[in-house]
Amino acid sequence: MGIIMADPKDQTKASEKKAEVKAEVKTEEKKEGKKEETAVKLVLDPVTGEQVSKSELKKRTKQREKMKKKDEEKKIAKESTKKEEKKQKLEDEKSEEEMDPRLYFENREKWIKDQKDKGKNPYPHKFQTSMQVSQFIEKYGPTTEKDKFLKEEVAIAGRVMTVRASGAKLIFYDLVGDNNAKIQVFASAANHQDGVFKDAHANIRRGDIVGIIGYPGRSKTGELSIAPKSIMQLSYCLHMLPTSITKLKKQETRYRQRYLDLIINPGVKDIFRVRHNIIRSVRDYLSKKNFVEVETPILNTIPSGATAKPFATHHNDLNLKMFMRIAPELYLKMLVVGGLERVFEIGKLFRNEGIDRTHNPEFTTCEFYMAYADYNDLISMTEELLSSMVFNMFGSYKIKYHPNGKEPDEKGVVKEIEIDFKPPFRRMPLIESLEAKLKVKFPTDLESEATRVFLEKLCAELKVECPPPKTTPRLIDKLCGEFLEVECLNPTFIMEHPQIMSPLAKYHRSKPGLTERFELFVNYKEIINAYTELNDPKKQYECFLSEAKAKDAGDEEAQAIDENFITALQYGLPPTGGWGFGIDRFTMLLSDTINIQEVILFPTMKPDVAQIRFRNKTSHSQLLSLIHI
Repeated sequence: MGIIMADPKDQTKASEKKAEVKAEVKTEEKKEGKKEETAVKLVLDPVTGEQVSKSELKKRTKQREKMKKKDEEKKIAKESTKKEEKKQKLEDEKSEEEMDPRLYFENREKWIKDQKDKGKNPYPHKFQTSMQVSQFIEKYGPTTEKDKFLKEEVAIAGRVMTVRASGAKLIFYDLVGDNNAKIQVFASAANHQDGVFKDAHANIRRGDIVGIIGYPGRSKTGELSIAPKSIMQLSYCLHMLPTSITKLKKQETRYRQRYLDLIINPGVKDIFRVRHNIIRSVRDYLSKKNFVEVETPILNTIPSGATAKPFATHHNDLNLKMFMRIAPELYLKMLVVGGLERVFEIGKLFRNEGIDRTHNPEFTTCEFYMAYADYNDLISMTEELLSSMVFNMFGSYKIKYHPNGKEPDEKGVVKEIEIDFKPPFRRMPLIESLEAKLKVKFPTDLESEATRVFLEKLCAELKVECPPPKTTPRLIDKLCGEFLEVECLNPTFIMEHPQIMSPLAKYHRSKPGLTERFELFVNYKEIINAYTELNDPKKQYECFLSEAKAKDAGDEEAQAIDENFITALQYGLPPTGGWGFGIDRFTMLLSDTINIQEVILFPTMKPDVAQIRFRNKTSHSQLLSLIHI
């Protein structure tokens, strides 16, 4: 059999095909190898979450470290700047503190006199502002950028509280305006356009009032500022202000010089904003219920309307002894008789009594009288008014209060309590609650001598002190204070007082010997006194006679007989509810203060003995010579 030879062409094709397959296999292997190689080299970027090569990650890490280092350097530089500014401020204050106060005063006084001698007016009549400091903050605070000042021009004024020079051509001030609003003044010679920069700023001191025309913006440190193109002194603080070193904490100085207290201690202004909001809330509430606000006399010929000792004075022209009002009650009820069915008055009362943390001889109340209402209506109105007022001011019915003040005690503890104004408020009938608390039964006839003897003996047994005269109203009042008021942390109505304690209140319609009256206590202090008004002229006259007997027995706080009011009742007082609210004490609660003098701008104080002696020894001409501005 012969051998068949393969076609050379077929062999070539087969070889080529085999080579192609082999090449393809190698290519695939190469690709797979690259994939594996790539997969091995990719790593996770922990910041972005991406898969990157080691070299890319290394590059990014270096860049990030570089940026972090820069940020830290900026932070250190910023903190250093702040420290330097603080240091400079303390040094400035220390330097000022070391100066003799009298010399400081004389230097300032002399400079002002020199200005007048040169024909200049150091006290300009007017500076036209375009906005207040608080409005400046509200408008430019959210919009201005760091290290940038707008071309927009504004005019503002305020009091300079700090002065910090940073060389001859850059000075920083803290400018304080309304509502404790504060901005920085970035005074640079580069921006100054009105005269010589040095001359304009040479005599500006802490406490001076200045007017500024300039540009709003922020400094390099991000501080909201105004860059003045001109600055004008409008008024001068001739005395050295207390500094952050010396401060102003002495109560007597703060109260005698309230203007200084307001300048140095910004928190004091907040107290009087709380007071303003309370008065506004009461006024708005009553106005919405169609009450008319009125004014009644402060000088009276008879001290009536409340149980209190009055201040006496003398009217020279009429040769008449007069009294400062202890309450506006009788006048307001006369107006209801006249047809003003809903009236109220917010004003001052004067009672010649002791001064302590909750009593000041001159204080502020709101009284309203509402025809065709009784004490049940007044209870509902009280709950509605106070709970809504607290909620609107604090966003909650609950407030925090520090009964011993905000400073730590000897053990380093700051006592804090919570007071809840959520209605309804607790009710506590006076006599029933005392009987339950003391486990005794009071005599039925509360106006008898037997009852007075019983109460005197009870007070002695319970060691409750009651200074003479030991009348029934005073004895019951002492027992109430000792055993009931001490339970009134949250708002509590102590109700249904005996008639003998309430000469102007109407008798209870179902409980003989008691009245339709309540007192609201909060934090153990009386805040509101209210009742259904007595409108029987004969019965009212009898109550006045009982009060007159108590006055004859030595009770200086007992009420006098007001014949004019009795005559008014004879014309007909409709069924009426009357309500009195102590604004000062309630301000103490909502402003978290423990002294009534803190919530009265100018509280009653003993005269400054040193000043009296100085005035008595110094003639009028001598006084004028001391003030030679």
